[in-house]
Amino acid sequence: MSEPDVLTRIDWVRQGCRLLAHIADEFARTKPFAGLSMATGIHLEPKTAALLMTLKAGGAQIIATGNLNSTQPATVDYLRNQGIEVIGAQTRDAKEHGAFLDSIIARRPDLILDNGGDLFARYASSPYAGLIGGTEETTSGRTRLEPMRPKIGLPVLVINDSPIKQFAENRHAVGQSLFESYLRFTNRSTNGKRVTVFGYGACGRGTAACFRNAFSAVSVVDIEPVTALEAHLDGFNTPQRGDAIRSADVIITVTGHPDIVTVADLPLLKDGVILMNGGHFPQEIAVDAMRTHPSVGYVDGYAEEGIETLVLDDGRRVHVLGAGHMANLAGPRPLGNTVESMDLGFALQARCLERVASRTLDSSACVIPVPRDIDAAVASAYLEIHR
Repeated sequence: MSEPDVLTRIDWVRQGCRLLAHIADEFARTKPFAGLSMATGIHLEPKTAALLMTLKAGGAQIIATGNLNSTQPATVDYLRNQGIEVIGAQTRDAKEHGAFLDSIIARRPDLILDNGGDLFARYASSPYAGLIGGTEETTSGRTRLEPMRPKIGLPVLVINDSPIKQFAENRHAVGQSLFESYLRFTNRSTNGKRVTVFGYGACGRGTAACFRNAFSAVSVVDIEPVTALEAHLDGFNTPQRGDAIRSADVIITVTGHPDIVTVADLPLLKDGVILMNGGHFPQEIAVDAMRTHPSVGYVDGYAEEGIETLVLDDGRRVHVLGAGHMANLAGPRPLGNTVESMDLGFALQARCLERVASRTLDSSACVIPVPRDIDAAVASAYLEIHR
């Protein structure tokens, strides 16, 4: 009997991405990206490696960089060994990360795969000839790019606006992975904990449901009255914002907007409260401002656990997970969303980039949802594989 292979998490993920494997086989024959360069600014972790290898199979010449804090060195090494150029490394420094993005866009790629709008924002401020268009992964990126439509003027398909992405990844997978990340960071129970979720979009709905299913008492805060009503009718408490903060043992932000929990909230926070962010950008919890606020006496750090504790002058302790970065891709053993959900989401990415590369879309497709026929094709292919 031969010795078993030493497999990695990248191998495990690749075996689970059955839909991407099917697309990669097709792309190897059809070569939709032959002769085209593609710039990507996306979390560099094992599941995105499966996506980038699928695009490479289609003939794309890929130049990749990561997002703030989430780049995993083993994934970078793997991609480089597979002939994909990667610029930069893991960093929490926004200026350093910006330099990586500048280097990417300076290559004047033909296609852009964006995650948070960083690359398209740079294109909008300094456009160049030859860009065909591309994709944006997130709601945060879509919100950022919508005002730039006149400056971009090219097809940009927003993956997060697909109903598949909303229910498969945002509602089910983000909720599950944030719940799992809370356990991974803290090793503390959820039973009986008072959990406040800021935001009741798809990610917030999934997060609230997962913690309720784990026997937490969950409150929801959303500034939109209709959305707050939905949370109320779904059985969640919907207290006033201040009351929701005062009562919380755990506060989770999943809004896509900055300054959700700020220094103004420090007097309201319960001793021992845990703060975690599930939004794309590390801006929903004002961690930097909290660290330096006069009411904070000092900061303890559990470096190996990815936990900071802000010790206030009155003795209260406020615990911050992953420095306010997206918790499911921060801290020890960052796993992100489930393999199956990302297989679906990245299949949408591959098909949307294929559509943009075909040059059959015009400027009216600038920052719009995934075309319905692509949604239907991806859903049918996934069901066929998993029936």
